[in-house]
Amino acid sequence: MDTNPTDPIAPVLPLPPTTGSTAVELRVLVLAGGLSYERDVSLRSGRRALDALRSIGIEAELRDADAALLPALQADPPDAVVIALHGATGEDGSLRGVLDLTGVPYVGCDARSSRLAWDKPSAKAVLREAGIPTPDWVALPHDRFSELGAVAVLDRIVDRLGLPLMVKPAQGGSGLGAAVVRDSASLPPAMVGCFAYDTTALVERYVPGMDVAVSVVDLGDGPVALPAVEIVPRDGVYDYAARYTAGLTTWHTPARLPAPTAGRVAEIAVAAHTALGLRDLSRVDLIVDDSGDPHVLEINVSPGLTETSLLPLAVRSAGLDLGQVLGALVARAAARLG
Repeated sequence: MDTNPTDPIAPVLPLPPTTGSTAVELRVLVLAGGLSYERDVSLRSGRRALDALRSIGIEAELRDADAALLPALQADPPDAVVIALHGATGEDGSLRGVLDLTGVPYVGCDARSSRLAWDKPSAKAVLREAGIPTPDWVALPHDRFSELGAVAVLDRIVDRLGLPLMVKPAQGGSGLGAAVVRDSASLPPAMVGCFAYDTTALVERYVPGMDVAVSVVDLGDGPVALPAVEIVPRDGVYDYAARYTAGLTTWHTPARLPAPTAGRVAEIAVAAHTALGLRDLSRVDLIVDDSGDPHVLEINVSPGLTETSLLPLAVRSAGLDLGQVLGALVARAAARLG
C-alpha cells in the first residue's frame, strides 16, 4: 500500500490537538464481538482499538456485547464506551439506544442516526433529498420478490436501471452478500445470495470507476474529511475476502486523484455525514466515475479498525496517531454527559 501524508493532492485538513490529560485519565470500555456475521472482524477491530488507547495511557478494557454487559455497566460504569461492533449489533442503533438508557456515553452517532445510516435505501433517500449524488436504486423485499414473480420483477429492474448492476443487502456490511451483475442471467443467483444475508435486497446501478473511502472525524471543531483511501481489489470486486485477506487488495493513501477531485470527494463525504446527522466519526464509501464525479454508495457508522481497515490508513495518511484520535473522541463522548 502507498502512504504519503505530504502528497500535495491529498485533502489533508487541519485537526484539533488529540492529546491531553483529560483523555488519559478516563476509563474506557471497548465493545467488540457480538453475534453478527462480522463477529471475527469486530474482535480484530476491538483489539486494535484497545491497543491504540492503551498506547496513550488510557485505561481500557475489552468486553463482548452479551448478557453480562448491562449488569457490568450498572455495577461499574466506564467514563465512555467505544463501539467496535460491526453488523447489526453495532450499527442498527439498538445497542446505542440501550447505552442511552444506562446513561453511559459512547463514541459515535446516536441511535436514531445509526438506524438511518444502517438501512441503505433510507440513507440513500436522505442523501438524494440533500442533493448528494448516489446511484439510482430499487429496494426489493424478499416477499415482494416472490409474490410479484421473480422473472417479471427482475426484467423491470434491468429495463429501468440497465446493466451492470450492484446487488447487496439493504442492511449489512463487509461486502457480505454483495455481487456485481453484468448480464441478466447472473441477476437471479445474485438475488438469492443477497437474500441469504438480509430479507431486503438493494439493487443499484453499477458505476464503474475508482473505489474510494473517506473517513470523517470531528475532534471538536466540526467534521473533517481525512485523506481518501483508494481501493484496488485484485479481482475487481471489494468483497469480504478482498477486505480482510492479505494480498487481495492494494490501497493507495491518499487516493491518486487530481487535487480538485480530491477536494470534491472530501466535501461530499462531509456533506453525507452531516445530512445523516452523524457525529464523531464515520466512513463514507464512494465511486469516482471516469468523468471525475463522486457518487456516495453507503456510510458506515462503526468503521473497521483492523490492520486492513480504511480508517486507520486514513488516520496515518493524515499524519495522526490512531490512539490520539480515539482518545480525543473518547474525551468528547465523556464530556457529553459530564
